[in-house]
Amino acid sequence: MQLHGHWYRGGTSKCWLFDADDVARHASTHEEMLQLLADAFGAGDARQLDGVGGGTSTTSKAAIVTGTPDGPADLDYLFAQVGIGDTTVELGSNCGNCATAIALYAVQAGIVPAGEMATRVTMRNLNTGAILTGTIATPLRRVPTSGQARVPGSAAPGVPVRLSFHAPWGQSTGSLLPTGSPADRLTVTAGGRSLAATMVDAGAPAVFARAGDLGVDLSSMTDSLTEALPLLLEVRAAAGVAMGLRPPGAPPQNAIPKVGLVAPAGTYTASDGTVVPEESHDLRVRMLSMLAPHPAIGLTSAVAVSAAADVTGSVVADSLTRQSTSGHGHRLRIGTPAGVVTTEVVTDPAGNVVEVVLDRAARQLATAHIEVARTVA
Repeated sequence: MQLHGHWYRGGTSKCWLFDADDVARHASTHEEMLQLLADAFGAGDARQLDGVGGGTSTTSKAAIVTGTPDGPADLDYLFAQVGIGDTTVELGSNCGNCATAIALYAVQAGIVPAGEMATRVTMRNLNTGAILTGTIATPLRRVPTSGQARVPGSAAPGVPVRLSFHAPWGQSTGSLLPTGSPADRLTVTAGGRSLAATMVDAGAPAVFARAGDLGVDLSSMTDSLTEALPLLLEVRAAAGVAMGLRPPGAPPQNAIPKVGLVAPAGTYTASDGTVVPEESHDLRVRMLSMLAPHPAIGLTSAVAVSAAADVTGSVVADSLTRQSTSGHGHRLRIGTPAGVVTTEVVTDPAGNVVEVVLDRAARQLATAHIEVARTVA
């Protein structure tokens, strides 16, 4: 069975993009669609050897795209985080890096006609209902195929894409603060230990704790967090229940909530050995992606950090050392394992966050007919 796909790098992720009509030809039900993706990626194998998956959380992603010229956006997309070593396909979240790729794909595939100087692609994420826009320079209606934009976490250049998350809160739980509190105590061990955590629903559901409370030193971001991983997974499990993302007793999800460790700005060693000076950023953040540390930071996580930083009393705001303001908004510089990622936080006259903007890069890697092998029992 052949599945037609487009392979893109968006920011620090790789994402397979599929046309909804082509997927429907091979999968007539929701369950068949999930199985199709798992089979195409070779998800049951931790190496994803017999499929097109990349074997890591940032390279095992897919999106099913539908043009909607008469809808509330130019296109709809369903984001899928495909399992690694198991056939689970999770649909509970969004991915900004994949949205970056989708914006470029929409222009290159003609889903959205190129504008005279720039093209603005409006996208609705079907997982959460979130609205995003990606803006791409198209001088004289020329569609770009390459560019020189780079982002922390990838040395390769790509087409610059300015990505905006609009009103990016409450999409999964109905509220920026699902528990109603800027900080809560989460019980994370059988012995009843608890720690302070901030749970937000912005970009994606996320939970943040102080790195020091979990015994993690963010003066270096080169380690694999092996010792802290069991505790981080407990934080995710406890936060999932507290945020209403799953009922007590149901198995925890691997993709959400996102889990982040925060610390005040300070000189640190990035994953490539580069020393990042204290004055270059406003706080340090390390995220968990599925079951492993994220090599940089997901864009939805960057949105969550930005929103939480504006909540007085949150563990993120309490870790913040500085922010630069500009008109109705400010910039937040996030120190990550890959370097410093900057977000622009746009606020209304009352100071409420209405938009979070990031500058990203994307590039098409391949177009392929994927020979999908059915799962072998």
